Amino acid sequence: MEKWQLTRRAALKTMLAGSAAPFIMRSMAFAASCDNVVRVGAIVAPSTMNPFATWGSFWPTAFTYDFLVSVDAQRHSDRKGFAKQWSVANDQLTWTFKIWPGMKWSDGQPATARDAAFTLNYLMGSLGKPDELNVGWNNTDGLDNAQSISALDDETLQIVTKTPSRWPIDKWTMIVPEHIWKDISYADARSTFRNDPPLVGTGPMIVAEFQQGQFARFTPNKYFRTGQPKTSGMVFNFFTSADPIAQGLKSGSLDYGVGLTAAQWENLAKAPDIEVGESGIEQRDILAFNTATGKGAGSTKALQDPAFRDAIGYAINPKAIVDRAYRGHAVPGAGIVMPVATDFYSDLSDIRRHFDLKEAARRLDAAGYQDKNGDGLREDKDGKSFQLELITGTSSGAYETPLAAVQLIAGWLGEIGIQVSVTQLDAGALEDRVSLPAKGGGGWDLVVMQSWPSPNPLDILKIGQSGDRQNRAYWNSAKFDKLRSEVQATVDTKKLQEQVDEAARVIYTEAPYIVLTYPLVLEAHRKNCFAGWGSNGDMMSQWSYFPFDRLMPA
Repeated sequence: MEKWQLTRRAALKTMLAGSAAPFIMRSMAFAASCDNVVRVGAIVAPSTMNPFATWGSFWPTAFTYDFLVSVDAQRHSDRKGFAKQWSVANDQLTWTFKIWPGMKWSDGQPATARDAAFTLNYLMGSLGKPDELNVGWNNTDGLDNAQSISALDDETLQIVTKTPSRWPIDKWTMIVPEHIWKDISYADARSTFRNDPPLVGTGPMIVAEFQQGQFARFTPNKYFRTGQPKTSGMVFNFFTSADPIAQGLKSGSLDYGVGLTAAQWENLAKAPDIEVGESGIEQRDILAFNTATGKGAGSTKALQDPAFRDAIGYAINPKAIVDRAYRGHAVPGAGIVMPVATDFYSDLSDIRRHFDLKEAARRLDAAGYQDKNGDGLREDKDGKSFQLELITGTSSGAYETPLAAVQLIAGWLGEIGIQVSVTQLDAGALEDRVSLPAKGGGGWDLVVMQSWPSPNPLDILKIGQSGDRQNRAYWNSAKFDKLRSEVQATVDTKKLQEQVDEAARVIYTEAPYIVLTYPLVLEAHRKNCFAGWGSNGDMMSQWSYFPFDRLMPA
């Protein structure tokens, strides 16, 4: 682990000493005079500005492209996307979207319902083809349930689904201009087409320059539907750790930073010219068990036993993890639904386990996992000794799970006679190990990592869907799959709440996952140059352009 930490530190030092450093210095010089250019820092690594080709470029493309509806528009009346209004008919199949009248693309051409219909039909037309568009933010998920997608006029989009479904409002497709994308082949859209700046979008900030591994530079969209932003532009700096973000906030080379560590956040809170905040997000930090059988299985069949997994749940103290590893900047975990998904969250108080090492040991004994040879370590049901490999790391685009959380878990398991070895991996290696066994993944026993879906109930439940790439436990449950299918065919919120709660209880009881925490993202902004950041808990949306449409000089 120490070797990994030194390697990471050396890589960061090299980055700061190399190509990124001159840019940081330029930013510092500009920021000193409050030149009306907003400077942002985050731990992100976008590889392309093409939303059809990657999951890793949400930031910065979300400031340039609008979703049709998606998350923020449903939560906040003042953060609408491409559609100003939407409704579903009594048949729960026919959705009508009213597009902002007179809206324009950033190049001055009309932005209409025909562009939205083009974007969705472009995706739908790729279904089942060798070059299906299923590898990026703009993907085919849910479109097999589309009966028709059409523009009735410039301001009216109609989507008719085959069965009742919420995907027309929950789907996070970025609407792109037909006049730019109509001649791009599916093969190019999912791979080689980079969509080089300047981009053409309807969001408040348009990507004008992109330097991979360094920054994206934005110019304000003079045609933005609620008026041109009052700033002169924005520079989004890409970093591999929080250290330069904290340093940039202190020096004035950054106006806003996100993804800070607890120590950095607490230090910045003491500065009179900096305001800090923490926001609830959809990320779940999880302990997953490798429940696979056959190819990709773990080192012991115990991992496939719900009674073994349930007993382990009593040996993990989420409150202690929050207090000791996150320094209080998280919410103790329970079910797979996150507190910020307020329509569907339940704390499962009536079935929640409590931390009790003696109870964990008692349940392991009762399930047949006993220390029969007196060496202080448990054997499996066949009397064979075992040691569990726990792998961990930070997924690309997620916030880091503190290593202290992993150390606590390994210590607790050791106290009940289960020996654990810990392997720490970078994002790419972690993804390779936890990918589906059919894709070459597996062979590990436990993993501590992050899961960050949208608050859409279908996305929340992907973690348990058989064969889904988000199902890191490789778990299969016919009952759970049936419940998720019912969710997919439901529009009514009250009925959805009941279905999601039942599905969450199935996972909690079967315990392919132990949800450790719901982390809070730590952020900070300087007060000297810009106003309009919002309040603590809402400085910057994790799902859209807010607040870069309304920042103004301080």
